[in-house]
Amino acid sequence: MSKANVRRQLVLLEKNKVPKEKTTTTLSPNFSYKHLKRIYPIGLHKSSSSSSLSLSSLSLSLSENSIDSSSINDSTSPLDQKISLALRLIAPPPQRRESPVAKVFQQQSQSFQDMDNGELRRCNWITKNSDKVYVAFHDECWGVPVYDDNQLFELLALSGMLMDHNWTEIVKRRELFREAFSGFDPNTVAKMGEKEIEEIASNKAIMLPDCKVRCIIDNAKCILKIVRECGSFSSYMWGSVNHKPVINRFRYPRNVPLRSPKAEAMSKDLIKRGFRYVGPVIVYSFMQAAGLTIDHLVDCYRYSECVSLAERPWRHI
Repeated sequence: MSKANVRRQLVLLEKNKVPKEKTTTTLSPNFSYKHLKRIYPIGLHKSSSSSSLSLSSLSLSLSENSIDSSSINDSTSPLDQKISLALRLIAPPPQRRESPVAKVFQQQSQSFQDMDNGELRRCNWITKNSDKVYVAFHDECWGVPVYDDNQLFELLALSGMLMDHNWTEIVKRRELFREAFSGFDPNTVAKMGEKEIEEIASNKAIMLPDCKVRCIIDNAKCILKIVRECGSFSSYMWGSVNHKPVINRFRYPRNVPLRSPKAEAMSKDLIKRGFRYVGPVIVYSFMQAAGLTIDHLVDCYRYSECVSLAERPWRHI
């Protein structure tokens, strides 16, 4: 064989080696984990026998796509560095965060309770120093719609006493008032004479002056006139609010008014009919107590309960 033929054979051999050299896998400096996933779709999972990650699929992919296996074993190779970086990028799943909707729902469900002592949240004027009798009046009576004539007469009489006393002092003597005025039955109270007036006014436990006793008796007589005209005192009172309680949404005590247009109109008509101690402020206090208006603060636990009672169909007969 001539030298020329030998050279031709060597050139052909060199040309055949070039594609093999170009098939070696190289990674550019801008190579990212996203590109690595495209080339090596490896799935990292935990082995059932141990908590360490299984890299069998990783080594298998590397062995199949590498020309020189000895270069893979080199810990300083660029491929190993990229793989190590990719593994470091695999972080544990983030902690589950509470959704805003769930947080709002939880706040609403706990808004009716005081988290400090676990007690029910009431209107701000009910404090830790409030008398238990007054708290019970707030929880059981104040704001509950009343349709009974005797009970309405009682609350109107008690509201008139707010000129000289507060609700705590009045509620403490409530049973004494009921006993003195025969359960606030207008028919019985309207028939009281001087003897009964003197007996009630002289009772130091009741603490009612003579003029207040006479006022309650005169109001009872006016109620009887309304009953003859409207069928019942309840029918007259609820007619002033279209037979449906006024539902307010006050958030702070300063928002609660001392009077309202409806209270002023009712006061004007009551005075016209001969009632006494029925100014707009007293009438509005009566409306609050009798449930004609719902003035519990919105974060008070009694607000939703009284509103549910107020939204029922008119139950007066």
